Amino acid sequence: MEHTHYGDMKDTLADHYIPMTSVRSNVGEEVSRDLFCYTNQIVNVSLVGTTEDWVLVDTGMPQSAKHILKIANDRFGAESIPKAIILTHGHFDHVGAVVDLVEAWDVMVYAHELEIPYLTGQASYPEPDGSVEGGFIAKISPFFPNEPINLGSHIRALPSDGSIPGMTGWQWIHTPGHVSLFRDKDGALIVGDAFVTVEQDSLYKVLTQKKQLTGPPVYFTTDWHAAEKSVRKLEALQPTVAISGHGVPMSGEELTSGLSLLAADFKRIAVPDHGRYVDNKIQ
Repeated sequence: MEHTHYGDMKDTLADHYIPMTSVRSNVGEEVSRDLFCYTNQIVNVSLVGTTEDWVLVDTGMPQSAKHILKIANDRFGAESIPKAIILTHGHFDHVGAVVDLVEAWDVMVYAHELEIPYLTGQASYPEPDGSVEGGFIAKISPFFPNEPINLGSHIRALPSDGSIPGMTGWQWIHTPGHVSLFRDKDGALIVGDAFVTVEQDSLYKVLTQKKQLTGPPVYFTTDWHAAEKSVRKLEALQPTVAISGHGVPMSGEELTSGLSLLAADFKRIAVPDHGRYVDNKIQ
């Protein structure tokens, strides 16, 4: 397979169009005055800030740059570029357009230091678990790309003090496998995939975006103990609104009660009965 090169970057996802969609595909939603959620096929990206000072969180599916550029232009103006791109993690559906967007904007990308090997061509993610208990998407997940992209000199580790470049007032929280982003003043939370608001392994629920607060995608999760701790950590923040990597933004009592239930009963709600990474179950 050919790889697209831009300077010292290499886009291993350039030829990977993934024909998956949902009823929310290409829909944008203003969650608050400076927080905008855009659904690209089946995954959410967030535009945080205002015209003069904004960042992009995650970059959607492969071959989606033109859609994200249009959304950014419509919201902030054709000449506006972000201060930075923040990646919650490096799975293909969250970094699909990052190389094209860096080429278009010439901006720096930030991710957790443990994600850097997957973003500099050094290591591939574990293969998705097609044997895990779950629906159709879980079964086809071994076909999802897991080889790393290479952002070369355009990637940096997030600052160790929890601050986020370009996002004043926000802090990053390590939810292993991802980072989540939280703003204390209004309780806004960008989750990555630490929890999602749609059952991501069910094709029907992904297509219809049927709202359901549940744990991380089962086929990508390799450490269920860490996943449970992450949910409890986020629940303790008492967020008022959350944008997860997949599903519909959720707020108010629906979010509070759903996240409380997930934290209290994580094993029953989130952990599959069987799968490659479920041998050491949460007791």
